[in-house]
Amino acid sequence: MPSSTRIEVWDLYVRLFHWGLVLSFAVAYITGDGWRGLHLFTGYTALVLIAGRLLWGFFGTKYARFANFVASPSTVAAYVRDVLRRRAARYLGHNPAGGAMIIVMLLLLTAVSVSGVLLTTDAFWGSDAMEMVHSVLADLAVACIAVHVAGVLFTSASTGENLVRSMMTGRKRAPGDNDIS
Repeated sequence: MPSSTRIEVWDLYVRLFHWGLVLSFAVAYITGDGWRGLHLFTGYTALVLIAGRLLWGFFGTKYARFANFVASPSTVAAYVRDVLRRRAARYLGHNPAGGAMIIVMLLLLTAVSVSGVLLTTDAFWGSDAMEMVHSVLADLAVACIAVHVAGVLFTSASTGENLVRSMMTGRKRAPGDNDIS
């Protein structure tokens, strides 16, 4: 196929989930305690989105399935070595490092959301320790998001493909001979 041919990789649910989670976490993080109602709403929204994505990871389309992008630690390490040597293959779906980051972020954002929910219960209402856990987890999530964005920008530059645009349109350049689909 010519390099100008584009195919759908990210289905509508994956794209809506991605940008919905971006928006809900950003609003929840920014509002903090200042706008409690909005903070709670967006936190619960993030949790519902994650629950839906977990289901879609087992029953969704090809590139949305965990089986398509969850790799072993040795595969992730080999991919990172190839990136550092500037010989990493282009993946049509998530590359092994991106897949690992997705799992880390899903787990971390789930923990942020669950710790927030716990703060609304009788058992943890007013708990300074749980507040600290929630705050540290949220800050760790921001750090992971920064690494994720850096990885997206680096991979976009190294493959010549705008990955942000592909997460908006769902379409990516068709695989070439050396690409992994």
